[in-house]
This record gives sequence, C-alpha cells and structure tokens, in this order.
Amino acid sequence: MLEQNFAGSTFYKRCQDQGDKPELLDNFKEDSRCSDCKSDDAEFQWRLARASRDLSVRPNMEAERKKQLTFEGFEYAKKALEKDEKCFAAHKWYAVCLSDVWEYEGVSGNSYIIRKHLRAVELNPKDATSFHILGYWCFAFAELPWYQRKVAAVIFSSPPKATYEEALEFFLKAEEVDPNFYSKNLLMLGKTYMGMKDKKALLFLTKAKEYPAHTQEDKEVHREAVDLLKNLG
Repeated sequence: MLEQNFAGSTFYKRCQDQGDKPELLDNFKEDSRCSDCKSDDAEFQWRLARASRDLSVRPNMEAERKKQLTFEGFEYAKKALEKDEKCFAAHKWYAVCLSDVWEYEGVSGNSYIIRKHLRAVELNPKDATSFHILGYWCFAFAELPWYQRKVAAVIFSSPPKATYEEALEFFLKAEEVDPNFYSKNLLMLGKTYMGMKDKKALLFLTKAKEYPAHTQEDKEVHREAVDLLKNLG
C-alpha cells in the first residue's frame, strides 16, 4: 500500500519528471504545505537524505548551513532505515550521510557501525558508491595514528581494525562496477597505494588530477591530487 501511495504521489511524479533534483526535493522538505513530504515512508526519507547531502556539497555553501544539512540528511536516512531495513537506497544513503557526519565528529560509535549499514552492497552489488564508502571506512581506520587508536580502544569494546589492503579491494571493486564514476574514488586509490608504498599511486593520482571538474568536490580532488603528486616528486 505504501508503494502504491508513493508511486501515485505528486512528489514521486515530479521526482521522475525532473530527475530527483536537489532543488525539487529541498522544496518539498522545506514547504510546510506539502503533505507528501510529511510521510515517513522509506522511499520519501532516503530521497530527502540524498537531497540534503547533495545540497550540502554545493559550491560556496556556508559552513554552518553545510553542517546543518549534513546532520539533517543523516536524520532522514535513519528514519528511512527504521521504516524499511531491506531498502537498498536507505542503507546506501545512511552510510553516505554517516561518513559525512564522521567528518565533524571524528572517531565515534557511529563510525564503527558503518559496515553494518552497507548491506547496500549485498542488496545491490552493482552500486559503486557503496563499495567506495566501504573503502573509505577501511582507509580512515588504517590511517589512524597511534593515539587515536588508543581513543578508539576506549570507545569500542572491540576496536575497529582495517588495512590499506582492505581499502584497496573495495576501491578497486567500485572501479570494476563503474569505471571512472567518481573523482574521489580515483584519489583514494592513489592515497591507498601511497600508504602501501606502491608506485601505482602515481597512476591514480594523475587520473584524479585529470578528471573533469564538474563539481566543487571534483575541484577539491584536483587540488589534493596536484599537491600529492608534488610530494611524490
């Protein structure tokens, strides 16, 4: 019944017609007159999570607004999972939003459960983004300095462990599923190979540098890749 209601809604039809544009979804989120957006259906909630996230990474986004949208998106994603634990997109956007929240909170209990919510890989093994996030999770913990590992040991009953090799496996899988889908995946491959002292870092950092800069994130990836290549000499 929920699927029928969603598929027949104005919200759904406009999302189909206009390609789930962040502006459209944000309008539904902000417009108190819209009864559709008050639905707690998982299909609505994960789309609102994605809209918040997409808006948060827009160029020139004010820092406080970016943070607000980041945490707002995470809340929508949590609601989506509460309504349907078998929804691939709900798991995916929970993980995406959680990784963004992690940028503000650092090592926390939330970051440890990111793997659990990447059931998206199981529910849809053709989604490159989910593999990328798993790789990012592994890379982040592989990179933790010793003193942060001590903090993690206090926070977690079983401290999270990950290696560059595990991160590499997920980043490469993402490329296998959808080659060159994301500038940051190329960058992370370069950084992972750097961590492994592997000369392949040069190849992927160069690919990241040369990736067409369509978004603000692409531009940031380009700058970081240029800096890292300088360090490699």
